[in-house]
Amino acid sequence: MRIVRGKDYTGSRAWEAQLIAAMQDATVRLHWTDQPYPWHVNDGEEVFAVLDGEVTMHYREAGRELAAHLRAGDIFHAAAGDAHSAHPQGQARILVIERAGSV
Repeated sequence: MRIVRGKDYTGSRAWEAQLIAAMQDATVRLHWTDQPYPWHVNDGEEVFAVLDGEVTMHYREAGRELAAHLRAGDIFHAAAGDAHSAHPQGQARILVIERAGSV
């Protein structure tokens, strides 16, 4: 057992991650960032939960680019094949659950 104080976690570079757990085919990682993450498409589902800070999540749906403003406590779910890009507003801490080895 361990307790992770998400608000205390700071990486040495943007999107640095602390592995929280690896369960069967999934990983749970705590990310710290102050920089946008490039547009990408995961080969599996992704659950993206903002723990601290704010993030504008850009995503594509039906050929249009949209954006959602996420605050602490908000969760974004991307299905396999959904294009998205996260842009923190200052520093943010995010819990990401995704298929092990996913980009």
